[in-house]
Amino acid sequence: MALKLAQSCALEYQSIDRDVRWLPGWQVRNREEQRLLLQEFVERDRWVMDGSGASTFDIRVPRAELIIWLRVPRFVAILGVAKRVVKNYGTVRVAIAEGCPEPFPDREFLSYIWNFERKSAPEFVKQIDRFGPNVPVTVLRSRREFDLLIPGT
Repeated sequence: MALKLAQSCALEYQSIDRDVRWLPGWQVRNREEQRLLLQEFVERDRWVMDGSGASTFDIRVPRAELIIWLRVPRFVAILGVAKRVVKNYGTVRVAIAEGCPEPFPDREFLSYIWNFERKSAPEFVKQIDRFGPNVPVTVLRSRREFDLLIPGT
């Protein structure tokens, strides 16, 4: 959805998974390098960034003009992952780094999704409030709401 938003608004698209976090073979780039890359990206004038992770909100949120948070029910999120795997298994998606073919999700990732509202969402809210108290947050509860927000995508 972030890519569609970027294209519809003629903005640069950045994916944290593709451009910051992952190296080929699902190797995680070191934290300092990730933070330097993010700093470079947010210093640009017009961008859409795809990805979560409250640990870098200190870099991203102060430079954001708007946060769009897709906050769907856990069953919808799990179903979305299942559809993504069926469609992309073994291939590299546009939002993922080269050399990182779509895997079957592991228990840790599924647990993160299942427990997101209880474990992660409160930290997201806290960090957004801390680093972007005046940055508007639009919460979308479905992909349909995204389609209504950005017609023609």
